[in-house]
Amino acid sequence: MEFASVLHHAGYEILSTGGTEKALKDAGIPVISAETVTKFPEAFGGRVKTMHPLIMGGILFRRDDASQVAEAEALGIRPIDIVVVNLYPFESTIRKIGFVSEPGKALPDAAIEQIDIGGPTLLRSAAKNHSSVTVVCSPADYGRVADQIKKSGETTVELRRELAAKTFLHTCVYDAHIAEQMAGGTADDVLLTGGRTLRYGENPHQWGKFFEIHGTPQQLWKQLQGKELSYLNILDGDAAWRMVCEFEQPTVVMVKHANPSGIASDTTIENAFQKAYDTDRLSAFGVIIALNRPCTKTVADKIIDQKIFVEVILAPMFDQDALELLKSKPNIRLLSMGDTRFSENTVYRSAFGGMLVQNDDVRVLAAKDLICVTKKQPTDSEMRDLLFAWKVVKHAKSNAIVLAKNATTVGIGCGQTSRVDATWIALKRAQEQAKNSVLASDAFFPFPDAIEEAAKQGISAVIQPGGSVRDADVFKRADELGLAMVLTGVRAFRH
Repeated sequence: MEFASVLHHAGYEILSTGGTEKALKDAGIPVISAETVTKFPEAFGGRVKTMHPLIMGGILFRRDDASQVAEAEALGIRPIDIVVVNLYPFESTIRKIGFVSEPGKALPDAAIEQIDIGGPTLLRSAAKNHSSVTVVCSPADYGRVADQIKKSGETTVELRRELAAKTFLHTCVYDAHIAEQMAGGTADDVLLTGGRTLRYGENPHQWGKFFEIHGTPQQLWKQLQGKELSYLNILDGDAAWRMVCEFEQPTVVMVKHANPSGIASDTTIENAFQKAYDTDRLSAFGVIIALNRPCTKTVADKIIDQKIFVEVILAPMFDQDALELLKSKPNIRLLSMGDTRFSENTVYRSAFGGMLVQNDDVRVLAAKDLICVTKKQPTDSEMRDLLFAWKVVKHAKSNAIVLAKNATTVGIGCGQTSRVDATWIALKRAQEQAKNSVLASDAFFPFPDAIEEAAKQGISAVIQPGGSVRDADVFKRADELGLAMVLTGVRAFRH
């Protein structure tokens, strides 16, 4: 209302329709109904309101073309110098009704009725004629436009050009979301929005930017504290959050360089935190921490009392007393993730001047999906740990080996050029904790050497995809070593 009041007091006549017209009149701001200008009533339940030559012509005719000015006068078309439109809330309606887009699935009527037709047309028309017309597509710009009008009675061409560019992107995004929902995941195009400039890229001599893929639920999370997110914070934070969302029990994930350094599940988030940290305290320096339960004061106490150097903490929410305590560490970035789940199931990576695209690895395995290939069967507790370790190894860079015991990682080896090297690293980190732990491998064993090394340290069971030409040799050796071994039938590479 404040913006409309500024326009009124600056001498502008205000044309409006529907609910906006009523709201302005109720606020005591003089309004001319669009019907008064067009001499044509709103039709078809409000589907047709502003699509009329007397309105569209008033926006589009060129003020610097004498013949068009004369034509407008002859046709009785008065100039419209400012266009302000808030589009129908299509995206929020989709979320509100809980519609899930699928191939061949029709949009519900409630969503279709929120597809704005006149609004985008008004905005695009005004943006096209920005040399004379000011277009405003977002309430965030009301203040800037109002300030210039109060100062000089009009806007500058520089501001009009900026707002026009913003408007074309705004309507493009709006239409893209509609197309995405209608296509049900079958559309071939990707729309990026945002383009936030970061402090730098992976290293200070590189520049970096962050673009959101349109349609992802970025608006559901917010940063509560700390410095701006960096390029690496975003990469590591994404990895940590996707990992922790794999687990139902209270779980904490600690990540370094997009790899897990420690993961634990327990009956409480506080216990899970301590176990995840104790897994590999050396690596938990400059760490990214993700919790799948609210961050409590006890967790915050543990971070401060143990002097853990933390870059980012991600949690569904933060208890108020935890926030108060973490204020003493103002550089820690706190991300309240709410119910955010990055479930678009699509992964994009640049390569060869183009883009690689694949669906994400979202397959979840249960005990019934596994095939035991050894004489020894896993116990119930081993089976739980095998499934836990498999969830972890899915998120570790290949080649990857994960050792776990009691729903806690005890050793992780990842990003190695040979599987036996990854095994050695995991065993070294586990040390005596390797005994009676289980081992997960993200791909098959080409030779028995890795399980031989693991058996020396007392591991009891193995989960792996299978599929090697030497599978029979590996299975036979596992039997000789007294191990239980189960196959997933699916590989879990992550590069």
